[in-house]
Amino acid sequence: MFPVQDPFRRSRFAIAALFCSLGFQYATWASRIPAVKADLGLTAAEVGVLLMAAGIGAVASFPLVPVLMRRLGSARLALLSALCLTLLLLGLALAPDYPAALLVMVADGVCVGCLNVAMNAQGTALETRYERNAMAWLHATFSAGSLLAALLASGMNAATSSVMAHFAVAAVLLVLLAALARPGLLPDETPAPEKPRGSRAGWSLPSRMTLWMCCAMAFGTVTEGAMNDWSALYLREVAKASAELAPMGIAVFSGMMVLARLFADGWRSRWGDGRVVLVGSALAAAGLAFALVTGGAAAALVGFACVGLGCAAVTPCVYVAAAKQGSEALSLVAAMGTTGLLAGPPLIGFVASSSGLVWGLGVVATAAVLVSLCSTRIRWTPASG
Repeated sequence: MFPVQDPFRRSRFAIAALFCSLGFQYATWASRIPAVKADLGLTAAEVGVLLMAAGIGAVASFPLVPVLMRRLGSARLALLSALCLTLLLLGLALAPDYPAALLVMVADGVCVGCLNVAMNAQGTALETRYERNAMAWLHATFSAGSLLAALLASGMNAATSSVMAHFAVAAVLLVLLAALARPGLLPDETPAPEKPRGSRAGWSLPSRMTLWMCCAMAFGTVTEGAMNDWSALYLREVAKASAELAPMGIAVFSGMMVLARLFADGWRSRWGDGRVVLVGSALAAAGLAFALVTGGAAAALVGFACVGLGCAAVTPCVYVAAAKQGSEALSLVAAMGTTGLLAGPPLIGFVASSSGLVWGLGVVATAAVLVSLCSTRIRWTPASG
């Protein structure tokens, strides 16, 4: 399956297939939110609740993930979660009513939480085993998956209005990605059990540094998730773009993230993680604010591109910083990332329902500013040259 001789590259491509799978699955259903909204006759507030259901599922997965990681290992848990997400995509297309869609999204959130932790554990193991940077490149493939999903959505929109047909094609691609990932995943190490201070059951209170990383991750993924969930609706309903152009908001955002993440490891070496996160999140906030104030589809696409460029290195850098604090910090930060990704967009939906989508995306710009503030409180990897 993997003709690559270098074991580092072989495992990197396998783990990248997991990242790509999660980005593809997430952006696939997110890009069809307007269609799901129309099919089920939902209001903006009900769309927000639907997205909140995924966030609830992610929160529910937090106590489950450590147990599954111990029993299954990160490789098997990642593959199982990826296959379940494929089935849930089809389940959303077949949902006959709003309550059924809510149940599907709760289950989706649980599986996203499992896959997010498992695949980042694989990425951390890759960097540790081979002592080579890879996390930014891996996160680039997540964005590449989102970009591929957006392009597929645009093409399927032009070919058919059937959500089921679209999701069936996506499911085939997700199964292929899981098949590509399976042979090259890394076995879990068996570290000595940790002895956390002040803990009775294997858990210790998070440090202040970990809490700042959790905040940075949550606000960063709120910004990232909002682009996937609300850019299509913003272009369609506020900027008055065509149905074919609306999914291109995700495409522009994801495409810029892919491009930036391919270079992000070099930026980290040159300027240091802290400066990359600080400047990048400030750029994201400024670009989105420009788009909202200016209005129109062209300004929106420029603003979404700035968000993609500015946020590209935030989550990889935070994951690297968390990994240096230990496995507990990594799990907690990954959990907060899932929370922000899935629970942030519903908050935007509630704001949009009461004040309009422009104000809803204003929350996103504020979240990007908060990432900048949090970044000043984190001990980052210094520049290496």
